[in-house]
Amino acid sequence: MGEFDLIRRHLTGLGAARADVAVGVGDDAAVVRPPPGHELVLTTDLLLEGVHFLPGMDPEGLGWKVIAVSLSDLAAMGAEPAWATLTLSLPGADEAWLAAFARGVDACARAHGVAVVGGDTVRGPPAAGAQLCGLVPEGAALRRKGARPGDMLCVTGTPGDAAAGLALARGELEGLPEAHARFLRARLERPAPRVGAGIAARGLARAAIDVSDGLLADLGHLLEADGLGARVEVAALPCSAALAAAPPGRRLAWQLGGGDDYELLLAVAPERLAALREAVAAAGVPLAAIGRVEAAPGIRCVDAAGRAVEPPAAGWNHFAEEGDGG
Repeated sequence: MGEFDLIRRHLTGLGAARADVAVGVGDDAAVVRPPPGHELVLTTDLLLEGVHFLPGMDPEGLGWKVIAVSLSDLAAMGAEPAWATLTLSLPGADEAWLAAFARGVDACARAHGVAVVGGDTVRGPPAAGAQLCGLVPEGAALRRKGARPGDMLCVTGTPGDAAAGLALARGELEGLPEAHARFLRARLERPAPRVGAGIAARGLARAAIDVSDGLLADLGHLLEADGLGARVEVAALPCSAALAAAPPGRRLAWQLGGGDDYELLLAVAPERLAALREAVAAAGVPLAAIGRVEAAPGIRCVDAAGRAVEPPAAGWNHFAEEGDGG
């Protein structure tokens, strides 16, 4: 089966039906109609086999994840998702694999109101990418820049779960109850982008970033935008029941340095913390305060007694020397 037959059979009509799509799959490019008074928010991610997903990963899960990781970037900007284009590289035309992949794409896109309006397929090493476009009222986008000394640092969900799920997939973590193992693997393979929480945080949070490379690594990116530092209270880090069943030493390393969680890290003025917590909770997402922004650069981790804690992991860096990344 040729490229265009594959596209017609498996990659046409995916995602939500949107009235603002003038031209979708089947032309040289898509045409969409942004509403007046809004700005476009664009992002793209590429997932490579052996780097972002393990060989043999369930294709339906990969289809879900390729949309979810870019949705997380839109969430960090407070944007409402609208349209997506796909890029897919495969070593051969495996119809069963592609049909399952398309189901995952369709499920994640429909769940978040996204129309898949185009893309490209090529023969090559296994890889999948998505470009997503979202909408935000003019001037309302959340940014990494904007935090101030004294702001509270908050995180959604339970960072560290995906890293534990990766350890399970690699056979590096054993002895967990089956329900916990399933939960952690799902957090790795089918992340839940915090789109509703990001939209709820507009006008409340001063700065935001999604946690994809590890909590400390992404906190560093947020702080760098304003030349600030932070104090992180490790005892305040939220922990799922499944992660709590893992060895304590490894648990902290995953919470601080593990990637692939796709949670949101937010800086908020103390007087707005309660309002932010309420707004995010209304979106169905838990929020935990884990520290404060400080004027002095650098990130200082402390325990419940205020004693310094040496961070056990640095987070993910694609171009770090071997051993420097997560």
